[in-house]
Amino acid sequence: MCEREQVKSRARRWANALREIDDPLHDLGAVRKAVRGLLEVCKNEENLDDAASEGAVGVVVPLLKKLNGGDMSAQEQPTVSGVEELERDICFILGLLAIKVDHQAAICEAGALPTLVSMIRRYAGRNDVNLTGVPAQTCRRTSDAITNLAHENNGIKNKVRQEGGVPPLVTLLHSVDPKVQRAVAGSLRTLAFKNDENKNIIVDLGSLPLLTQMLRADDTTIHYEAVGVIGNLVHSSAIIKRRVLEEGALQPVINLLSSSCTDSQREAALLLGQFATAEGDYKHKIVQRGAVPPLIDMLSNDDTQLKEMAAFALGRLAQNTDNQAGIVAQGGLAPLLDLLETCQSNLQHNAAFALYGLSDNEDNLLEFVREGAVQRINECELVVQASKDCVNKLMKRLQDKLSTRILGQILYIMQSSQTGGKQRIAVALSQLTSREQPSGAQMRLMFLEKRGLEYLLDIVQDPHMPVDMQRSGAKSLHRLAESCGAADRASVEDLMPKEPTVCEQTLLGPQYVNSQKLSDVTFVVEGRPFHAHRVGLLHASEIFRTMFDGHYREKDASTIPIPNIRWEVFERMMTCIYTGKVDVPPELAQELLEVSDQYMLEPLKHLCEQTITEQLAPDNVSAAYDLAEQYNAPELSKQCALYCLREQAEMVKGGSKTTPGSYAIVMQKMAGRLREAITDAINEKSNAMVS
Repeated sequence: MCEREQVKSRARRWANALREIDDPLHDLGAVRKAVRGLLEVCKNEENLDDAASEGAVGVVVPLLKKLNGGDMSAQEQPTVSGVEELERDICFILGLLAIKVDHQAAICEAGALPTLVSMIRRYAGRNDVNLTGVPAQTCRRTSDAITNLAHENNGIKNKVRQEGGVPPLVTLLHSVDPKVQRAVAGSLRTLAFKNDENKNIIVDLGSLPLLTQMLRADDTTIHYEAVGVIGNLVHSSAIIKRRVLEEGALQPVINLLSSSCTDSQREAALLLGQFATAEGDYKHKIVQRGAVPPLIDMLSNDDTQLKEMAAFALGRLAQNTDNQAGIVAQGGLAPLLDLLETCQSNLQHNAAFALYGLSDNEDNLLEFVREGAVQRINECELVVQASKDCVNKLMKRLQDKLSTRILGQILYIMQSSQTGGKQRIAVALSQLTSREQPSGAQMRLMFLEKRGLEYLLDIVQDPHMPVDMQRSGAKSLHRLAESCGAADRASVEDLMPKEPTVCEQTLLGPQYVNSQKLSDVTFVVEGRPFHAHRVGLLHASEIFRTMFDGHYREKDASTIPIPNIRWEVFERMMTCIYTGKVDVPPELAQELLEVSDQYMLEPLKHLCEQTITEQLAPDNVSAAYDLAEQYNAPELSKQCALYCLREQAEMVKGGSKTTPGSYAIVMQKMAGRLREAITDAINEKSNAMVS
């Protein structure tokens, strides 16, 4: 027989034994044996379903009712020796079965709840705080059964209240037996969870003073249950929250942050987060009474839930301006950033909310910048959209603070720092720039006058720079280029004249490309004639104007040889001259770029720059830059540099032969163009504001 069948056989045996006993009070020995046998089966959670399937509920609930002679009689102390021990063991069985949601309804449908409540009333009615021995054990097991039955079951919570079960539980809180006190507190905690009627009754019965006293108990299990009850009572109830605070619960809850019990610490942190939303200056009082240091310590604890609740509490406290500076001053920034960089959504979101609160104090901006928080926030991968939205608002708030007095302090620190500090601050400042802010004048101050741009360029040009800092420097330079407009790409249409001119009016159109109609000059390319029109070429570039209006022999020649250009390339060049546009395939882009430079054809050069830019890759960008410099294509040079900034991670991760060191060497070559483009764009933006 397999193990499971053995379990079912044992459960069946003891259940059948109980069914066969007509009068349990006259055969207590047999009843005790069967109940304890069934209890041993149920002590293993894996056996609960099998015990239930063999009818455990259907035999123990009626047995409990018989032993008590009815629900009201259950309030009376049993007169037969051994009955109370049986009650204890049956309640133990019911509490174990109720762990499973599926069995909660079956137990209640069998009528167990009125009997359990009556038994609780029995012990409360004795007015004896010194319950010991079997009575204390039975009281505790009865409370545990009610707790497990009501767990996450609002219908049963209401039924317990309707049966009158709340008042005796509150009375039993006064028990000096810690196990009884803990058990009834657990019941009240469960009954109060998301049930307003139960919460109000528990409070109105005067439980708060005793619960507040229990917070100071040396027994960690006592103060853990007490803080849990209070937490459920104040949840979503401003009135109860105020009453709890008026009872003096604030300081003992703060003290629990240093408890040796992790569960108590977690519950205390959660409760302080709730207290922080109460009317009055409780945010300030919580900090003033010493809550911040232990909360910050919790952020680095190994317990995930403890970190989550600590971040939750700090986030609520950070809604107060004075607290914001204090939390950062006491070292809260770094561990919150650590939580933001985890992959756990709850930790990330609570950390993001706390950091958002801290960012409201402009004095904290200096620490965000100096400690590298800005780049860490920008680079973390957030799991849920709510966290992303919170971080976006955080970054916007930090950007807004740059226009305040704090910018001067940041720039002073940047100037007086060592090289690494200068670079870290320059990275942060660049990542706080956008199209809208800061102003052009402030950008010129930060990046030109105070040399922030040079510090960023130094990062990407240093072969010995750590790869993560190199990556941050590249991203920051690219962000700066986008914010000041240096990364903008002009279209061919932007290069064309805005108003009709002689030059624009002489675009003859595609029908005249290599057409003998009205042709007055012929070029010979690879031995083939190419018919052209002087009037269309005169205004195309300075080279053609000099050729036909100057003192060169081509001025009056009817045939002009072109020895160094292939037919296909020449034809596309002439098409661009005649129409203002032409398709530049990648395989011809380099040759067309060369002839565009040779003949000073800016529209064609720009088309070539566009095509080559679209084909940039880690293994060709350096060569493309060299090509751009050779043929005077500054837009292509700039786009190559921007590509290297944008794709730094791709370039050094192994997709090409580029390493962080060789990447730095590439950037040394491109830094001049990058500096020129960003400097010109910042000055243009600044001058535009002045004008």
